[in-house]
Amino acid sequence: MSAGGKVFKLGDVELQSGEVLAAARLVYQTYGDYRPGMPVILLPTFYTGTHIRNEAYLRALPSLDPGRRFIISINMFGNGLSSSPSNTAAPQDGPRFPPTTLYDNVRCQQRLLQEVFGVETIDLVFGWSMAACQAFEWAAQFPDRVRAILPFCGSAKASYHNIVFLEGVKAALQADQTFNGGDYRAPPAAGLKAFGRVYAGWAFSQTFYRERLHRALGFETYEALLADWERDHLQWDANDLLAMLWTWQHADISANATYNGDYHAALGAISAHAIVVPCSTDLYFPPQDSAIEVEHMPNAQMRCYESPWGHCVAAPGRDLAFMRFLDSCVVQFLDRS
Repeated sequence: MSAGGKVFKLGDVELQSGEVLAAARLVYQTYGDYRPGMPVILLPTFYTGTHIRNEAYLRALPSLDPGRRFIISINMFGNGLSSSPSNTAAPQDGPRFPPTTLYDNVRCQQRLLQEVFGVETIDLVFGWSMAACQAFEWAAQFPDRVRAILPFCGSAKASYHNIVFLEGVKAALQADQTFNGGDYRAPPAAGLKAFGRVYAGWAFSQTFYRERLHRALGFETYEALLADWERDHLQWDANDLLAMLWTWQHADISANATYNGDYHAALGAISAHAIVVPCSTDLYFPPQDSAIEVEHMPNAQMRCYESPWGHCVAAPGRDLAFMRFLDSCVVQFLDRS
């Protein structure tokens, strides 16, 4: 996969697992010219996302104005741009790529910000889905460096239900005989298509399908929508998808030496101001889970967005009303700072 971007060479990185990721790198892109005192906004990437896809948020939200803010989007490990199974040399190529956690990602992202730009404090970490998970991770790991977070359709810890859902799409991909334990000679096309097909059932809500809202996306039938999801996932490397999936399943802001698995203590340590935004019909990250998180965070509020579009209401630039809603939240944070 190639989408441009700048490269930060991390060198050999010791991961939480104890393994060393050799010649690790982060690919990132910046928007605006950094000057000391300028508001800094971090946009991590989401599952099957890159900094290129994040640019749709910049186009949709006037508050994310590179003329007035310094915005940086950093690709997470496994997404095909930063260090991933598909671009790492042997012996860490393909299925031998070491498992990376969100803790690993955020620790390396902090190095990038400090070593390249001298940034000590982030005004806002903003993101959807796995990017939202990284926003929580940033606030828990560096509570003295993050002023605000805006996680939407995400969580501070992968729920058991979320883990089980991901096990389903993983099994669909790995059932393809071509997959060969990750040592495939040709892309496991049948598995990738099955992965996309199963995923589409979770990405939108029951109401979305009942009311045939797929027509608003240009698909006359649900089968046409499924075919589009198949095509989209055929563009991805299977091992990259599985590497990010592992990271997602192991998301937990308390899974480190600082909190020793005490999830409520980790939430309570988040001093950043937070607006946590679930979607009312999100099947991955339901509002009930967000409410529990906010209950244990000292400076947080939950604003549930009502929509039948489920998790995909937050796809970059898709729902203009939701984008306006997010913009108002960003403005509130930046006015405060």
